[in-house]
Amino acid sequence: MTLRRAGAALALVLALAGCGTAEPSPPAAAPAPVPSSVPVTKPFKGLRPTSVKIPKIGAESSLLAVAVKPDGSISVPSVHTPMQAAWYKLSPVPGDVGPAIVLGHVDGDKKPGIFFKLKDLVPGDEVDIDRSDGKKLKFVVDRVTQVPKDTFPREAVYGNSEKPELRLITCGGVFDHAEHSYRDNIVVYAHLAG
Repeated sequence: MTLRRAGAALALVLALAGCGTAEPSPPAAAPAPVPSSVPVTKPFKGLRPTSVKIPKIGAESSLLAVAVKPDGSISVPSVHTPMQAAWYKLSPVPGDVGPAIVLGHVDGDKKPGIFFKLKDLVPGDEVDIDRSDGKKLKFVVDRVTQVPKDTFPREAVYGNSEKPELRLITCGGVFDHAEHSYRDNIVVYAHLAG
């Protein structure tokens, strides 16, 4: 799958996937949540990022490797573990050329999530990524945007780049109680330092 197709698929599923919520669970007619003992994805044995740390906002998490499920939705960490972040494994490994994608909940189970304060980042802030090969990478924030999910900037987020870049994505804006989802996404754009 090309990066553009992977990006388009992710944009679609991000618009449909919950980013966490501080609200009560959907009515009983909704599907039951997956038990926490079920892994989010199959184990990923290739080169991968292992953790993310954003000192300014006190965010630190290991990284699960996630992909798109057969129903077209993205596998995300459970809202019952809102402090868990994930790397979209169809994007580049952070440090490789292209935009690596890291996702996290804004909240879940009526608690703040790993990316609760993501919107507070500004250009120049740093994001640290550790990889399975022992490399420790530092990315520097270029910009932070809040965009409606129905006009998600696919090309800007997933389009090819000539250098290693990082995108951090969570939900934001107004919470739509009818849809049990936030209306917007917060997207942080960053480049590899040095």
